[in-house]
Amino acid sequence: MVLVHGGFVDGSGWLGVYQELKNDGYPVIIVQNPTNSLADDVAVTRRAIAGAKSDVILVGHSYGGVVVSEAGNDPKVSRLVYIAAFAPDTDESVAALIANPAPGAPVPPILPPIDGFLMLDQEKFAASFAADVAPDEAQFMADSQVPWGVAALEGKVTKPAWRAKPSWYLVARDDKMIPPAAQRAMANRAGATVSETPGSHAVYVANPKAVAALIERVATATLASK
Repeated sequence: MVLVHGGFVDGSGWLGVYQELKNDGYPVIIVQNPTNSLADDVAVTRRAIAGAKSDVILVGHSYGGVVVSEAGNDPKVSRLVYIAAFAPDTDESVAALIANPAPGAPVPPILPPIDGFLMLDQEKFAASFAADVAPDEAQFMADSQVPWGVAALEGKVTKPAWRAKPSWYLVARDDKMIPPAAQRAMANRAGATVSETPGSHAVYVANPKAVAALIERVATATLASK
């Protein structure tokens, strides 16, 4: 498996999922994307895929879903998994997908860009991104944010891999960054196999067992199809 993080965070958030998968005998690679631009992140992810010793299940959280939608065209990628993630179509970006939120939908507390990079309001980070994460860990996530490049936010997918490869999607029902209704709409458009779990946007941190269980189901289905 190759796990791809989203914006404002780094790959360390996958630790719990990584441990669950490794304990069950799966090889795992964690991508550390700079999140400066989509092109850079796709290149970094493709290098991780190239380093895998076998076919890859490519997993993306949040903005990482944009990255896997593009990088997933690599021939070594057999399956895609979206965890509360953006699943853009051709010529779509995160900027386009969040441009017209539904009435009453929560608005992520993204601060105005500085030098081409975005951050979340630290005081509102936990409530919006990590409401079910332990308070001290959520505070650490807020204080250790990785600036997210506007160029990454605006990066457009050229050829979504989900159009050619099987995909799965885990909806986080309590997400206040990507509304659950938007997650379901993207998942259905992608023809993904959809499952849902209670959880915030940081469901992969707060409930790694549920996330790992889905990835392992995908791995089992992959083996069964061979």
